[in-house]
Amino acid sequence: MINIIDVWKGFGPNKVLKGVTLKIEKGQTMVIIGRSGCGKSVLLKHIIGLMKPERGKIEVFDNDITRINEQGMQTIRKRFGMLFQGAALFDSLNVAENVGFFLFEHTNMKKNEIMRIVSEKLKLVGLSGVEHLMPSDLSGGMKKRVGLARAIAASPEIIMYDEPTTGLDPILAANINKLIKELQNKLSLTSIVVTHDMTSAYAIADRMAMIYDGKIIEVGTPEEIRNTSNPIVQQFITGSAEGPIISD
Repeated sequence: MINIIDVWKGFGPNKVLKGVTLKIEKGQTMVIIGRSGCGKSVLLKHIIGLMKPERGKIEVFDNDITRINEQGMQTIRKRFGMLFQGAALFDSLNVAENVGFFLFEHTNMKKNEIMRIVSEKLKLVGLSGVEHLMPSDLSGGMKKRVGLARAIAASPEIIMYDEPTTGLDPILAANINKLIKELQNKLSLTSIVVTHDMTSAYAIADRMAMIYDGKIIEVGTPEEIRNTSNPIVQQFITGSAEGPIISD
């Protein structure tokens, strides 16, 4: 589904990605872990074509997206959904308008058909009957679920999550984790999740990859990552302050 090959990216003298290589299979939930500022979100922006690498290539749906024009990239982006870290709802739009935003703006569908889809997606995330509410009326957990309903409104094949449990208490975070797994199973999604929340990572991942010093240093199942002998990975996943402090 997605093949990232020797991708490099820097900002001035600061090299953020230093030869990242990673393969993400169709129908899989890949969780990318690593310290804040290690390049996880930068990698997401490359996968969706918002950034271009200095070298290397990224294949999505058998297209090298580092070499196609913006019009071609727009076509590919329509097959993606995205849940942003803070849900990123439009404050001036109600829940229905937020969830249906892409369909209103980029399709010729009639309003009643869009509203049917909006209601269907809200039901999937456990929020039936909130279409008329404004973002200011919602709790943090509800905002995340509305953002998730918007992400799946156009029936994407790939969905990307940027820190989906940040700012949520443990119970709400567990509910979001459960929802991510349920949606993957019901909709046959390929999911890419960026997080440093290891509880969430273990709960939702089929496979995990850790970025350190601009490279992927370990890839494996949650059990393989949990039992890794790599001291840098162990220090990160246990939150240990013992030994040398890992840095980017």
